[in-house]
Amino acid sequence: MESTVKTSCTRGLRLVWGRRACAVMLWLTAACTPGLAQTSAANAPAKPASAYSANVATEWFQLALQLVQQTPGFSPPIAARALGYLGLALYESVVPGMPDRISLAGQLNELDSLPQAQPDEPLHWPTVANASLATMTRMMFSNASAENKARIDLLERSLPLKYAQDFDPNAVTADITNRSETYGKLMAMALMTWARTDGGHEAWGPLRRSQQNYVPPSGDGKWSATPPAFAPALLPQWGSVRPFVLKSPDACKAPAPPAYSEQLNSDFYKEAAEVHRLSLQITQEQRQYALYWADDPGKTPTPAGHWAFIANDLLKQNKADLAKAAQTFVLLNMAMADAFIAAWNTKYAINLLRPVTYIQLVIDSNWVPTLMHTPPFPDYPSGHSVQSSAAAAILGSAFGAQTRFVDNTHNDRGWGPRTFASFTAASEEAALSRLYAGIHFRAAVAGGQVQGRCVAQKVMALKLQP
Repeated sequence: MESTVKTSCTRGLRLVWGRRACAVMLWLTAACTPGLAQTSAANAPAKPASAYSANVATEWFQLALQLVQQTPGFSPPIAARALGYLGLALYESVVPGMPDRISLAGQLNELDSLPQAQPDEPLHWPTVANASLATMTRMMFSNASAENKARIDLLERSLPLKYAQDFDPNAVTADITNRSETYGKLMAMALMTWARTDGGHEAWGPLRRSQQNYVPPSGDGKWSATPPAFAPALLPQWGSVRPFVLKSPDACKAPAPPAYSEQLNSDFYKEAAEVHRLSLQITQEQRQYALYWADDPGKTPTPAGHWAFIANDLLKQNKADLAKAAQTFVLLNMAMADAFIAAWNTKYAINLLRPVTYIQLVIDSNWVPTLMHTPPFPDYPSGHSVQSSAAAAILGSAFGAQTRFVDNTHNDRGWGPRTFASFTAASEEAALSRLYAGIHFRAAVAGGQVQGRCVAQKVMALKLQP
């Protein structure tokens, strides 16, 4: 009798993505066991992303924050952008494993489509996330040191061994592993193709060398370089970078600052006098606030990294699952990235001078901020205020507005841990820290908070559910 048993068969995974008419198709094949019904793990229904821990995500973001601190060129806006793409890579790589969530393709600016996983081809979501985050981290930190590039490689290899409960070799076949790694890498590469068109890619490098030097506008009340370094303006074109969510960089406007005036009874003079007075009468508590939230690039993971650190800690403390981590990081990091774009757009549109310039000109010619140097960009609004307010709103939505938490971001620098009654309380302290440091007027703080809350509302309005 003729045998009907086949000795091999072909199993395919089709991944389709592209902008407009562009498509990529990838076919993976694996041998099938001859003569037996296919009831193995290879074609069993895949577990959802919520069935796995957030460990893969939290490990990668912990490394990303170290890379932000140690990689040249990662000023606060650039750091926020990198974290935004990492958050999006995590979410989009595992969202097919989140039945109650949908892709953000079609909702984000100029992101029309992304790779799609076939529902009949099981994927292992920790493996997908590991491959996607490893690939995106390498591309976002392409100028990292050789030592840190080796750390990226080591983390990718070690996670399946470190978290055996999420990478059970008895349940995850070689076929599923290979297919999952390929899908994760393809997702990261698709997103990086999109990232290279946002106007912020390599802002510190070759793509910016052809641009003309920025010349700040002159006139009363306009920004000029500040002591002691009198450094040139930082990233004056950043306000034109394509946002993730905001329909345009000026979609969230800050209220206008007080009209410039040197009259003693004017609102502007009173704000400058407040900065001067606080610097001479600063309390130990106010001093601590200023230094704690300084978040200097090169010394810390920057302001966006500070809030990402808080989120990472909370995910670990709450023993969150992979789906929770993906949604938290994508909303938080995109909000902070867009917050910096909105803030920089307003800064260079208004070009308001810094307190040190006004105070030396009008109040005290010998005055300088005593706690830190003034950053090299215009005053209004305070970038800390914009991104901290946006971050607090997102985390309040994710974990509860009245969540009491411990911030361990600066424990290694001797500034923590510190406990906050809520995310809003922390963001208000972060915003006011810039006033206490003598580098922002109060209006820049208040205006930045308004703008940041607007950014968060836009991000939280994204459609995540089918």
